[in-house]
Amino acid sequence: MLLIGPAHPYPYALTSLPSVLEQQWDSSDFSPYKSAFPREAQASSAALLEHVQQLSASDVKDPALKKLQGYLWRTGYESGSIVTPLFPDVAPRLKQWKDSGLRLAIFSSGSVEAQKLFSKYVGVGKESETGGRQKTEDLNPLFEGNYDTINAGPKMEKGSYELIAKEMGLKVEEILFLSDNVKEIQAAKEAGMQALLVDRPGNAPLTEDDLKTHTLVQSLDEVEIVPNIADVLMNA
Repeated sequence: MLLIGPAHPYPYALTSLPSVLEQQWDSSDFSPYKSAFPREAQASSAALLEHVQQLSASDVKDPALKKLQGYLWRTGYESGSIVTPLFPDVAPRLKQWKDSGLRLAIFSSGSVEAQKLFSKYVGVGKESETGGRQKTEDLNPLFEGNYDTINAGPKMEKGSYELIAKEMGLKVEEILFLSDNVKEIQAAKEAGMQALLVDRPGNAPLTEDDLKTHTLVQSLDEVEIVPNIADVLMNA
């Protein structure tokens, strides 16, 4: 991930699901999420758990699964069970860019709702320093725009980046796109954006061709903003 550290919150939804199904199977709050799945998956908590596990294992972008993940993340964040662990360079650099007048935006495969949730509960300090529950900070005010595959389009198509520039009232060449995904970087460049490939621990290995084709940084502290850049667009 570009911004979120190795202990990111994504697996929480799947690991918390068994207990949520046991406790809330018949609750009115959970009913809309359960009813979004096929009828056979609604037959029992075991059937729904198996269905969700199969979707997750196959990396299927199912709308019902996305909604359920959002619900599970929200309850986890609100209860303090999870926080968003950013790489240490991220928050200070974003604040510095914002204070300097740059416009910041996120383009992620995660829904806009999920993006705002992750940004709202960013971990600060250590649990041992805060009475066993980690303090959080809301970084949403830093971002002017949130884009996903619904309101912008596929992340590997140049048209999505052109649309984001149009929505923000900017020329594509005025936007710097940061991502750890080579194909996304290529699509942004094809649209006319400037782009940097961010190599983070745990990312897929880069090929020799990747290193020759794209400018690489390993931290946001290495990013130098040139005068014609008005916006920094990031893959979360």
